Amino acid sequence: MANQTITLLSSREIEKMRRAGQLAAELLDHLESMVKPGVSTLEINDEAERWTLEHGAKSAPLGYHGFPKSICTSINEVICHGIPNDKEILKDGDIINIDVTPILDGYHGDTSKTFFVGTPSNTAKRLVEVTEECLYRGIAAVKPAGKIGDIGAAIQEYAEAQGFSVVRDFVGHGVSNVFHTPPQIPHYGTRGKGKKIRPGMVFTIEPMINEGTWEAEVMADGWTALTKDRKLSAQFEHTLAVTDDGVEILTLKK
Repeated sequence: MANQTITLLSSREIEKMRRAGQLAAELLDHLESMVKPGVSTLEINDEAERWTLEHGAKSAPLGYHGFPKSICTSINEVICHGIPNDKEILKDGDIINIDVTPILDGYHGDTSKTFFVGTPSNTAKRLVEVTEECLYRGIAAVKPAGKIGDIGAAIQEYAEAQGFSVVRDFVGHGVSNVFHTPPQIPHYGTRGKGKKIRPGMVFTIEPMINEGTWEAEVMADGWTALTKDRKLSAQFEHTLAVTDDGVEILTLKK
């Protein structure tokens, strides 16, 4: 993101983003039934790829800077960018974030959700619930003429008040017919700081909230990010468009 110019999308482009976002929401909803003990993350990936192609779209992650699969599957202590494989079998008590980004008519629908596999521990359940609430508090902070720092502050204040931490290494981002564009959307920050929020901006908010330290380590594969202390991490993500009077969530299933 060397070029920091923020592109404001036209109503025609936002309509294309709306359709891509709905497809992403439907894909995530479709995959939910596969989240159960005994299923491999590769099986979920392969079904995502089949479904995406069947619906006239393609998977943005596949081949993106060399990423080898169609979705990201991040289990327990994996913060993000987990690579699906046939050796990774879901077991009772796991939590898994599934991150999907189909491209429809050239535009990206980017969304993720953390699911429970079987019965979660009390800690896992609380972490996931707090993380989802962080997402919606971040979205509620999006207002025309507000600042991007308002979003991160709303998330950080709530997460830390609940005894959890906010990942610093990975942030939300602008998205359109390009997968990642300015502005970056940190999930921590200070109210009144950062770039001004303007109608026509389209970006993701995707807080990653950790049970322990916020610090991360990236594995030798160059993708899989883990919590440094190997405690749990959860994430939720929506793509949204800034409107004249607020915000529209583009990846909320209708």
